[in-house]
Amino acid sequence: MAEEKIVIGAGTKYPLNGMLTLPEERNGLFPAVVLVQGSGPSNMDEQIGENRPFRDIAEGMSRKGIAVVRYDKRTFVYGKQMKDDPGMSVKEETVDDAILAAEFLRNDARIDENRIFIIGHSQGGMLAPRIDAEGGNFAGLIIMAGSPRKLEEIIMHQNHMLLNSLNRFLRFIVKKQVNGLASKFENIYDLSDEEAKSAKVIGKYMRAYYFKEMGEYPTVQYLREMDKPVLILQGEKDVQSSLEKDFGGYQEILSGKSNVTFKLYPNLNHLFMPAVYGNLLKIKKEYKVPQHVDQQVIKDISDWILSV
Repeated sequence: MAEEKIVIGAGTKYPLNGMLTLPEERNGLFPAVVLVQGSGPSNMDEQIGENRPFRDIAEGMSRKGIAVVRYDKRTFVYGKQMKDDPGMSVKEETVDDAILAAEFLRNDARIDENRIFIIGHSQGGMLAPRIDAEGGNFAGLIIMAGSPRKLEEIIMHQNHMLLNSLNRFLRFIVKKQVNGLASKFENIYDLSDEEAKSAKVIGKYMRAYYFKEMGEYPTVQYLREMDKPVLILQGEKDVQSSLEKDFGGYQEILSGKSNVTFKLYPNLNHLFMPAVYGNLLKIKKEYKVPQHVDQQVIKDISDWILSV
């Protein structure tokens, strides 16, 4: 395995440091993958606590003969400049850079331009179909712990899960906050873009426009119309993505589509690592335990890519 330091978006306003991981042995052109992180600022390894799932995936897949590109997320590098932009959306945060990463691979003479795939994790998985449609033009999509739901639905579901886990006294206090957040989400699609850009939903910087813009490009619509290969994966002990509403939601929406493959992993969490606590309240504590992406997951993805 060889690693080459790269820059995604060189010459643009937001160049991003990245890494191209290549197999040692070369028998013709390499198939390749672009890794797309989940929500929030994240480095190229998608480091969460003591875990680096994207580094695990990149190294593991390169040993299987697949080249992998990963890069720092734009909000990780330029978050201070971007947080004050009321029009900031997932397009600037994630979509545009993933498309640039795909173009980077197509311009590398060692890569098979017809066998470039995308792996999106969590929110990156939700956005993978849109990234493909807006210029990624991938040979296939791998969605890890994604969701067919809208982002605000996921946030409210997680809030209600936390609410139900609290004692009666805390529940009474927190319920008002949860209801207040729900009321902010109620009419975001009735707002004009300008109104949505001025309406703050979470904290000082998270505006209604971020949710509205993402929700107006529903992942479900792309997937229903798609005929290229799609692999959808989830850990059974994932407390951030719902087994019923997310993995089950994909199965219900895409039932009967022969281009879609589903895989569920017992005892794995949101990072596709062994679950430690299996509790949303203890998720930060769980991610402080150093672990690695399960080797079976890496094998299954690699085998699937090499079979396409």
